[in-house]
Amino acid sequence: MTESKLTPQELEDAVIAAVKTVYDPEIPVNIYDLGLIYDISITAENEAVILMTLTAPNCPEAGTLPGAVELKVKEISGITDAKVILTFNPPWDKSMLSDIAKLELGLF
Repeated sequence: MTESKLTPQELEDAVIAAVKTVYDPEIPVNIYDLGLIYDISITAENEAVILMTLTAPNCPEAGTLPGAVELKVKEISGITDAKVILTFNPPWDKSMLSDIAKLELGLF
């Protein structure tokens, strides 16, 4: 990737936008609004480090979603690399859904 003059906040915003293009195939909502992304950090070297979870530890997408996130984020101009760390602590639950996701899923 190329050197970026974007600030860490601008890069984080770009990462969020990229992550919002990744959908859980079983739920018609992007993984950001599902609440699967716990943290996004941009290092001094402009590497994106993403802490995420899945809806369940035995989720059939465990092998594909983290890789899909890494690929999308690596496409961002100014990001030098992307690393996804998968965690199940705390476990995901419906309270982590954004208001947008709740509306899309009819949970209001």
